Amino acid sequence: MLKRLVATGVLLIIAIVVIIPAALVFFFGNHAETAVNQDKESEPAAVTDPAQIENQITVNVYRSQENKVEKIPLEAYVEGVVAAEMPAEFEIEALKAQAMAARTYIIRRIAEKDFSDTPQGAHVTDTVKHQVYMDDHQRRNKWGPDYDWKMAKIREAVLETRGQVITYQGKPINATFFSTSNGYTENSEEYWSQQIPYLRSVKVPWDQNSPLYEKTTVIPVKQFTDKLGVNLSVPVASGSSWSQVLDRTTGNRIARIKVGDRVFSGREIREKLELPSSHFDLRIENDMVLVTTRGYGHGVGMSQWGAHGMARDGKTVDEIIKYFYQGVEIEDYHQWVREVNTENSQLQAKK
Repeated sequence: MLKRLVATGVLLIIAIVVIIPAALVFFFGNHAETAVNQDKESEPAAVTDPAQIENQITVNVYRSQENKVEKIPLEAYVEGVVAAEMPAEFEIEALKAQAMAARTYIIRRIAEKDFSDTPQGAHVTDTVKHQVYMDDHQRRNKWGPDYDWKMAKIREAVLETRGQVITYQGKPINATFFSTSNGYTENSEEYWSQQIPYLRSVKVPWDQNSPLYEKTTVIPVKQFTDKLGVNLSVPVASGSSWSQVLDRTTGNRIARIKVGDRVFSGREIREKLELPSSHFDLRIENDMVLVTTRGYGHGVGMSQWGAHGMARDGKTVDEIIKYFYQGVEIEDYHQWVREVNTENSQLQAKK
């Protein structure tokens, strides 16, 4: 009898220590693990799509090929501009600077409410008249197998600068940019008529690495004289006084030049001959005018190749921006978003 009681006690102890916990794990263990995984899955994912960012305004973009106005969330629009305007191969800090300049450009237009140079209802076109914009379909067609890594890099640049614009004395600036300088950017009034305090000439040694830094354009003498409307002495030989630089700009481009019997600005020559830059040298060989240019673009504001070079040297986006745009600050654009949204709400209420 005593042995039976001992055996029964041992069995009870084994049940308490081993069998019951195992059963609990069997019945409840998997459910507990599932609950933990569900908690992890319910955490909000990081925002990776500019279109999902809150408090955005919509940009009305005139799509020139489709002849229609498309409404695009601001950061998605910036993404398309960066994709079109700067190579994705550029350093990430340069891409950030491009994103900030593109965002500032459109915010300034919307804040000033002047859309007289666009089709009705549009804030901006998708061409070089304003900023070139590519939609996702165009990017896929252009980039092909490189689409994923290029898009990821550009999206990173846009998202890491989201909400940021460049300001001067509390207002968004005219954030002009161009491809390649001749070694210097240009004072605004030496290419355009208006003096803008933040668009000052700065040295840009990095641009010598650009494939667009120097180019020679060959033009027949007859075509050259017809385009400029000038008469050249005959015979015309290289080294003769048929052209003479009268003044240079602060950025070492042509300010005034005498060609034949007329005087032109460097910008006039550039536009009439469709040259890459207003920094050029002229010479004649075998009845052909050889025009050697340095740089690509108007030269005012941020040089894209200069930004790329600065980034390779370890400069941050803020340092790049404040180098090319003098005396500026970087601010959040939502103060202008609130103004635009308030006005839109008032207009809807009146209808």
